[in-house]
Amino acid sequence: MFRFLTSGESHGPCLIATIEGIPANMPFDNAALDAELRRRQGGYGRGARMRMEHDRAEVLSGVRHGLTLGSPITLRIENKDWANWQEKMSAAPVAESPEAVTRARPGHADFTGALKYHQRDIRNVIERSSSRETAARVAVGGVCKQLLAQFGAQVHSHVLSIGPIGAEYAMRDLIPTTWDDAFWQRVEASPVRCADPDVAARMIAHIDSIRKAGDTAGGVFEVVATGVPIGLGSYSQWDRRLNARLGMALMSIPSCKGVEIGGGFACAAQAGSQVHDVLRHDDERGWWHLTNHAGGIEGGISNGEPIVARVALKPIPTLAHPLPSVDLATGENIEASRYERSDVCVVPAGGVVGEAMMAIVLAEAFLEKYGGDSLEEAKAHVAATHELAGR
Repeated sequence: MFRFLTSGESHGPCLIATIEGIPANMPFDNAALDAELRRRQGGYGRGARMRMEHDRAEVLSGVRHGLTLGSPITLRIENKDWANWQEKMSAAPVAESPEAVTRARPGHADFTGALKYHQRDIRNVIERSSSRETAARVAVGGVCKQLLAQFGAQVHSHVLSIGPIGAEYAMRDLIPTTWDDAFWQRVEASPVRCADPDVAARMIAHIDSIRKAGDTAGGVFEVVATGVPIGLGSYSQWDRRLNARLGMALMSIPSCKGVEIGGGFACAAQAGSQVHDVLRHDDERGWWHLTNHAGGIEGGISNGEPIVARVALKPIPTLAHPLPSVDLATGENIEASRYERSDVCVVPAGGVVGEAMMAIVLAEAFLEKYGGDSLEEAKAHVAATHELAGR
């Protein structure tokens, strides 16, 4: 019922996202999509490319007069840097091919991609494996956020740590039943998207020191979805479990090396009596839990609590002082790979991509459960399901 594809290269004319399955008659806010794209471009530690691009989503199909049509939605995001790459990235043959990139950067898709697709020029790998592609995913996630918001669900993120800074902050119990608006306002006001100003200041200082050293920094961000109804996902098959789908989506983010849901790895060291969330019911709140170590998912199904996931990003592998590598054209061991213009730290922006991926997974699971070719039909299905559940 719901699917999407992205296409485009990092220095090609544009990125394209095509979304199928969004119900008809949903209010569509183009300005909100552009705001999501700006959030992705921000964050302390970003590089020169983000100062060059001014991402906005141009709607090519599927929307009329501010409402979705039920047909595929096509979004186009222009690459401003294309003006400087028209000959190098020309789709048509050129009189003289640009110098091939043959020095593989450790940690990138350069080596594996070149061998897999039998490419003599690593540029053909770099262009699609670049994190630039995530701009299209953020646009798709922005549409999914608008769908979820129609039913009271919201998705946010914040940074827990950058490098070694913030580890103590990350270990705090950051899985309360609700996060208030003031918390998210502090996050969005922070250059590193961290709610604790003292920790944020130390994160910024760490990024500055890493930049001076010609190195890069990774970290951990947390994604939180509130207002998610009970019943998304299933235990019936392994690939229908909501946590499995969410894990795959978050692991697809470039530089991601780890995902945990709820209490995650910390739960492994605790006794069962300390981990499992006690269920309660009353007329005012309906179904609720005393704690949320499960991160909002039990048995592969959303349980009505906030869905909480943490994502670990490795430092990006493009270094100002490149590591040793191999020239794929000659097989020669070399002292230094190549340097592409890059960021120093992408963790704050990574959180925005994480929001998009969580919103995409939740929108897909939501439409699977409730269906509806129009927003009105979907709302009727939600109301009927809640009545059956006694909510």
